[in-house]
Amino acid sequence: MPSINDLNMEGARVLVRVDFNVPLNEDQQITDDSRMQAHIPSLKAILAKGGRPIVMSHLGRPKGGRDPKLSLAHLVDHLKAISGVEVQFINDCIGEEVEIASKNLPENTILLLENLRFHDGETKGDENFAYGLSKNGDFYINDAFGTAHRAHASTAIIANYFSGKKAFGLVMKAEIDNVNKVLNGGQNPITAIVGGAKVSSKISVLENLLPKIDHLVIGGGMAFTFLKAQGASTGNSLVEDDFVEMAAKIMQEAEKQGVKIHLPVDAVIADDFNNSAKRDIVDAKSIPDGWMGLDAGPETISALAPIMEASKTILWNGPMGVFEFENFSAGTKGAADLIAKATSQGAFSLVGGGDSVAAIKKFNMAEQVSYVSTGGGAMLEFLEGKTLPGIAAIQDK
Repeated sequence: MPSINDLNMEGARVLVRVDFNVPLNEDQQITDDSRMQAHIPSLKAILAKGGRPIVMSHLGRPKGGRDPKLSLAHLVDHLKAISGVEVQFINDCIGEEVEIASKNLPENTILLLENLRFHDGETKGDENFAYGLSKNGDFYINDAFGTAHRAHASTAIIANYFSGKKAFGLVMKAEIDNVNKVLNGGQNPITAIVGGAKVSSKISVLENLLPKIDHLVIGGGMAFTFLKAQGASTGNSLVEDDFVEMAAKIMQEAEKQGVKIHLPVDAVIADDFNNSAKRDIVDAKSIPDGWMGLDAGPETISALAPIMEASKTILWNGPMGVFEFENFSAGTKGAADLIAKATSQGAFSLVGGGDSVAAIKKFNMAEQVSYVSTGGGAMLEFLEGKTLPGIAAIQDK
């Protein structure tokens, strides 16, 4: 895996694809800078090697060209503050003016290009647009794991113009290394906690994980499809009837492969989908009509404790319940506590997938696990065993 550390970039322009797709409030102020912070080590590594970083990213989903609210100009001051170096900005990402700016960039300065998605060619993977971008650098670094599953111009096509002069940034390398720790060579016992709303979105993940793990914990709304496959009464809980048979097959396959599946034994139920609904705790297989399961119950978390304590490798993808509602967040918090405890006792833990990451941040526990992934959709496809275009483009010699 070629990384920044393998390239001699003294005096060279280094075109870096980052993921600065940060949330902005109505005043275009950054409300969460964690994605920007993640790339600072890569930018500093380039500067330390005498390279001149030319930074490109998308921001939001502009429709029909330029949208001033989604300009990367809003990020300049903050990038300057967190990088500790001068930042220049140019209001486009291709063309003669951009090339001149990149060639005249002083040492120890970052050049930030305008939002890639102001051009349709970015998301279309347009060859001409990729070529235009390539004129801005002598080397190409892809550090944007969050977009690695997209065959966009700046993440996959552009790499064709940098034979022998392309590599992964430190974020990308860390993502690949850490997922591989789970998927290829994790220390046993390996436990995967897979939650979230729907089974349909996790089928490929479950199928790819089964040969690699010892325990599979299923939580969230998707657990009720599995419980229904076992003949449970699920009341008004979220169930994908079209996938009940598939859930039964996954459980059969797990048994064949010696993987122990753990489903909720109790559930926190509600008479409506809102935080202030009436609540009760019941057997997960006996949810009354008119009620829905919105969280894993305390017995479920207690039953997981010895499994988690014995685990040496843990993957968490998807919450145990509707953690966004305070009254239905205890199950997800309980699972996070168990993962943190196992990590403190020497287990390797990887948290990946948007909602799990949101949960671990909500509980202020990101520092208590081994690694928190920066990529939502990309992480999901990686766990499915798919080849991600942004990774393949760098590895292609």
